Amino acid sequence: MNRYICETCGVQYEHTPQIPERCVICEEERQYVSPSGQAWTTIEKMKEKPFRNKITLEESGLYSVKTIPEFAIGQTAYLIQEEGFNLLWDCISYLDEETISEIARLGGLDAIALSHPHYYSTQVDWAETFDVPIYIHEDDREWVMRKSDRIVYWSGESLQLHSGLTIHRLGGHFKGGSILHWKEGCGSKGILLTGDIIQVVADRQWVSFMYSYPNLIPLPARKVVQMAKVVKDMKFHRLYNAFHRVVKENAHERVQKSAERYVKALEGVWFET
Repeated sequence: MNRYICETCGVQYEHTPQIPERCVICEEERQYVSPSGQAWTTIEKMKEKPFRNKITLEESGLYSVKTIPEFAIGQTAYLIQEEGFNLLWDCISYLDEETISEIARLGGLDAIALSHPHYYSTQVDWAETFDVPIYIHEDDREWVMRKSDRIVYWSGESLQLHSGLTIHRLGGHFKGGSILHWKEGCGSKGILLTGDIIQVVADRQWVSFMYSYPNLIPLPARKVVQMAKVVKDMKFHRLYNAFHRVVKENAHERVQKSAERYVKALEGVWFET
């Protein structure tokens, strides 16, 4: 039996003797089934192709982890080092011996935490390899396609994983959609890692918020107001999303202004067309 991975979203399923007929995550409005049809692969098959993971030091204590060539959604995971505690924020599908060795050289992992279901990928493989727990908000339990005792379903609005590292539930894109506040990042100015619960757009001075990115379904104005209110109480100067886009300076201010612009657009008071 194989653990098949959806080639469109990159999420791994339970052991099955045959290829699954459908991907539950891709058939839902926040993702999509490829126009060429549903396709599946496995880690073993991926290792036969020229995939590799590039691990890059972005700044002090923060490494990006990205698969080349791009696979599935193409997200970037991040390894945060905080006072002897190594956290993998979000996850990617591909995992090989070279990646394992490099992360071990950096001190291994102490935990994995996820922003939302589109990045669950092969999270159980990663957790078993590095012998660590996975933290997922309980509101997104239904989207876990491979069960594991390593998954910790946390509840409430925030969870401190380690001194200076706290997950906050914002909802929005997914009900359990979460962000990570790294208080001591960026020289103690603070960093926010957001997956695409808060999305950095083409103009890096702005962010946005969506229910479905591929299908361009916006969030209600009231929800964006609520999300911005939660983030307003956090101190951060820089923001990283899941696609290697960064708001390098004054990110706290940019999130608030972006939320205001978004709400004005939805309410029809920003422009006429």
